Amino acid sequence: MCGIVGYIGEKQAAPILVEGLRKLEYRGYDSAGIAISGENVTVVKEKGRIDNLQAEIDKVYPVGTIGIGHTRWATHGIPDHINAHPHTSMNGIVTLVHNGIIENYIEIKNELKEKGYVFKSETDTEVIAQLFDNLFNGNPVETMINVASRVEGSYAVAMIVKGFSDRVFTMKKDNPMIIGKGNGENFIASDIPAILPYTKDCYIVKDNDFVELTKDGITVYGLDGKEKEIEINSISMSVDAAQKNGYDYFMEKEIYEQPKAFRDTVSPLIKDGRIVLPFEFPQGFTKKLNRIHIVACGSAYHVGMTAKYIIEDMARIPVIVDIASEFRYRNPILNENDLCIFVSQSGETADTLASLRESKARGAFTMSIVNVLYSTIARESNGVIYTNAGAEIAVATTKALMAQLGVCYVLAAFLAHEKGLMGDDILHQFTDEILAIPEKIERTLTTDDITKEISGYIKDRHSMFFIGRGIDYPLCLEGSLKLKEISYIHSEGYGAGELKHGTISLIENGTAVVAIATDDALLNKMISNIKEVRARGAFVIAVVKEGTKGIHEVADKVIYVPSASRYLMPSITVVPLQLLAYHTTVLKGFDVDKPRNLAKSVTVE
Repeated sequence: MCGIVGYIGEKQAAPILVEGLRKLEYRGYDSAGIAISGENVTVVKEKGRIDNLQAEIDKVYPVGTIGIGHTRWATHGIPDHINAHPHTSMNGIVTLVHNGIIENYIEIKNELKEKGYVFKSETDTEVIAQLFDNLFNGNPVETMINVASRVEGSYAVAMIVKGFSDRVFTMKKDNPMIIGKGNGENFIASDIPAILPYTKDCYIVKDNDFVELTKDGITVYGLDGKEKEIEINSISMSVDAAQKNGYDYFMEKEIYEQPKAFRDTVSPLIKDGRIVLPFEFPQGFTKKLNRIHIVACGSAYHVGMTAKYIIEDMARIPVIVDIASEFRYRNPILNENDLCIFVSQSGETADTLASLRESKARGAFTMSIVNVLYSTIARESNGVIYTNAGAEIAVATTKALMAQLGVCYVLAAFLAHEKGLMGDDILHQFTDEILAIPEKIERTLTTDDITKEISGYIKDRHSMFFIGRGIDYPLCLEGSLKLKEISYIHSEGYGAGELKHGTISLIENGTAVVAIATDDALLNKMISNIKEVRARGAFVIAVVKEGTKGIHEVADKVIYVPSASRYLMPSITVVPLQLLAYHTTVLKGFDVDKPRNLAKSVTVE
């Protein structure tokens, strides 16, 4: 959520800031703004898209080689010009942008009002600016530390301070921020794509870091005010990863990148039929492993549900899957023999990060599955497996989810082997099957034409249902989420066995139902469920394996996908569901990559 960019160097800052903000559009926003430090600080901000901001910039063209920029996703206060960032303090001491939420902002705001401070916006961000103004002692770093001691919540802040026109300052807690190191110039960003055109050398800002930037230097201070040593990392992501490369939308590109994302993720984990994890569990841990908790949000939660079916069946270990925002508040029962797995594309998801910290505090071994190197969840986990999916720009995840599924297959086989439930020969056979999945994903992508045709039938529907059984059920939830989050068609995913417990009352003439039936053992039961909804007028789209018999007699449209081990079918089945959502949204004329009200990385509760 929200995006921050900053520049200090010898070039004009405004074009660099605007281009950086465009690279961060996928994070979600409803207003944007920049502040340029020249003879004075010039603030330009506007409601709506970055094109609106650019139009305002073109009217005044602020001159200066230092600046900060922001895309805002509204939390406190409506999305308008006044609430847009940057915000300047009443006395003009500081101009800043902020990602995150200040939880005690009302208390601080009331205190400052009593001291005569006048607030212009409804935001919690303005409180930081006015508090900095009030506490300013002539030393920006000391003042940032004092501000940090007063505010509660999460923040990544970039600021320009009056009287320090040759530098930019930042502070950070529980929200991502990176510093890009250039030659005679330095950059600030909340995510890597914003700085990729300029540098691949970066410093990952840590919690309670206070950073002072000049065009030639990066100085980091801790809470004690003392200078810290820093490590500059090299970003492996390519500039092309943040480009559409001929595709109409990033989502379309990322759907077609899934075979590579899967292959790049699982291949390093499989050596000569054996599984080699990039970390080690404590001695004897897997033998006495009591249960597994998988914690995630959104599509990553659906990956966790899929993993539950696979791990419990293969390794016979109980698995509990939790939505992160529920897990952290339900007082979970954990002990040292529990494994807690946290799944997050960004590695910064606020609720997932808080759940990780709670689990560590209770003595559980923590492991994360994340896509972003050096992210907070990755750094704070006892063990991490990276999904090598590359930059995912579209808000609706596709290739990151595919890579997460790959990790879950590998982990399930590893645990089954550790438990003595899978011999070496069977493990070798299964890993070969995993490595064959990318080719089957490529074959599944040929369903593009049939899914596009079907999208023409469903684009004007007001409501849809996805039904399935067994390991197909989590895919129903994912297919439903994909459709509604980008096409805005109301959609629900259900276990097909639940139809007669209420849901079937919603089926009427013309209701579209996607029936996923890839499990041979449950096929006859699914056919019965399809007959039930079709008898009530439903238009049924069946997703089945190649060679499935009798499905044309009960479904209106059939999408055939390649066959694989039932444990691995989710990576194949999910593809036509993604394509269905994609084509439906295109036909409806909506922006596939930037659905309304949504953000790529949810870094606040």
